[in-house]
Amino acid sequence: MADDHTDQKVPAGQQAFADIAPALADFTDEVLFGTLWKRSELAPRDRSLVTVTALVATGSTEQLRFHLPLALENGVTKEELVEVITHLAFYAGWPRAASAVTVAREVFAE
Repeated sequence: MADDHTDQKVPAGQQAFADIAPALADFTDEVLFGTLWKRSELAPRDRSLVTVTALVATGSTEQLRFHLPLALENGVTKEELVEVITHLAFYAGWPRAASAVTVAREVFAE
């Protein structure tokens, strides 16, 4: 989301946390997305698949609202994301997969 004064995108951490946890916002933008996500050992597409898998497996569905669109941006298809969730139903639990499908439905409809 661009602010009113520039064409630059406001970093994700600043959008999500800066008002209440500025240090967490800075760590999110500088370390997580600034250093970790830019490492060359994994492509962004692969990092998205790993991240979505971890979020589904841990039941962190709120974070899927950010990471599913990012995965699509990074080249993962909707079909692949749904297949990951389906696969995880057997390894991470049916309720976690069902909750992830609910979020995916909402995100994909937007």
